[in-house]
Amino acid sequence: MVHEFGFWSLLPPVIAIVLAIWTKQVYISLIFGIFLGWLILNDGNVIAGFMDTLNALVEVFADGGNTKTIMFSALIGAIIVFIQRSGGVEGFIHLVTQRLARIEAQGKRNKKVYVQLMAFVTGVAIFVESSMSVLTVGSLFRPVFDKLGISREKLAYIADSSSAPICILLPFNGWGALIMGLLLAQGFSNPFQLMMQSVVYNFYPILALLLLLGVILFQWDLPAMRKAEERTQGGKLLWDNAQPMVSEEITEVVAKPGITPRAMNMALPLLVMVLMMPIMLTATGWQSDAAQEAGGVGAKVFAALGQGSGSTSVLVAVVVSILFSAGLYATQRMFSLKETVDLVFKGISGLMPIALLLLFAFAIGAVCKELQTGEYVAGLAKAWLNPGMIPLLVFLISCFIAFATGTSWGTFAIMIPIAIPMAQEMGVGETIALAAALGGGIFGDHCSPISDTTILSSMAAATDHIDHVRTQIPYVAIAGGLTALLYLLVGYLG
Repeated sequence: MVHEFGFWSLLPPVIAIVLAIWTKQVYISLIFGIFLGWLILNDGNVIAGFMDTLNALVEVFADGGNTKTIMFSALIGAIIVFIQRSGGVEGFIHLVTQRLARIEAQGKRNKKVYVQLMAFVTGVAIFVESSMSVLTVGSLFRPVFDKLGISREKLAYIADSSSAPICILLPFNGWGALIMGLLLAQGFSNPFQLMMQSVVYNFYPILALLLLLGVILFQWDLPAMRKAEERTQGGKLLWDNAQPMVSEEITEVVAKPGITPRAMNMALPLLVMVLMMPIMLTATGWQSDAAQEAGGVGAKVFAALGQGSGSTSVLVAVVVSILFSAGLYATQRMFSLKETVDLVFKGISGLMPIALLLLFAFAIGAVCKELQTGEYVAGLAKAWLNPGMIPLLVFLISCFIAFATGTSWGTFAIMIPIAIPMAQEMGVGETIALAAALGGGIFGDHCSPISDTTILSSMAAATDHIDHVRTQIPYVAIAGGLTALLYLLVGYLG
């Protein structure tokens, strides 16, 4: 028998949202939302609610897909540490520096555009982790930007707007692990497929990257950025009252002393991980009914890709990449066995916050299912809203939560368990609802002054944080406004 909780089913996610905005503590907010949900399910019995909350966290690991996704989200940290400590990132930086020197020697008139393009390409190339992307771009290009008279605000904008968007569009990283975990909690058997299908509807990060590219190529500076550029060209790196955020300890990427930096030590492990994902999707989906019924090898491979296990594929991909990396570095006599193991554990510990966020996200998704929150919200929406408004509504709410909390990941964890069931109930495509939630999270994260990525961008560029926010927001608003319009059109046109 279906048990209707009505308005009470809204309280866990709504209270989690309010607490996250008020306290800026997403983890505490989620766990309180989980507890509140089980308290409601137990008719206010505090002891039963507390015990069910603990059991719900344990039950997350009863699902193999959940466990694989959590493992992947932690193990990806080993890859990040490997490519830093092996000199892979430093080798990549060396290649970029050589290219900059050639541009300088050639004395090209448009070398400012070239340098900004290289900063953009560098940020996009390091799609495995947004913070690493931001810090690398800032620390590498800051001296060059200063020398050429390009504002630090422009550098912060390039670093910020090329990091999170590419991480969400190429989700072979911790971002992908989180999203797949949230989709698994909604009952999708192949979250990888749905996540990749949503990319084409994820308008905000696509527009943010295209706009950034246009700003660089056509030197399109809006008023606030134009003033910063004119100030820098006049010989002033910062405004008189600016308080630059900088930490050399954070902006330096440290490789093991005595090794030769090689870009391949970054490129090859990432390439192996990316290539292993479609290979494993094909392998795990090869025996599916859809693949067996397909005619021809090409059609069978395509069908297998759609039916493969996303959680298994990403886990195998990251483990194979770790093993490949260990072998690659061993051939260079770089790390001892103990050092290799220590680096793996260091990487895992660095990404434990993601694993914990996934654990809580799975649990709050489960309690919202028990309370039928999505169905209730959909019922309210049907009474007041046209289904065509749902993509826009999901995007705008996600924007607000991410702006207020400063975290795109926390926004995903809160919004996806609400947006997906609501879209299903109202006949709106899950891929569009997912894309709207993800894009809104990135939008809010981009313009929020309390976002960690925004803060790191200011720090890496050594600019005043408020100056970075003020000069970036007009571009974010343009991309966000176009995105809202596109979701409105997509919602009504199907």
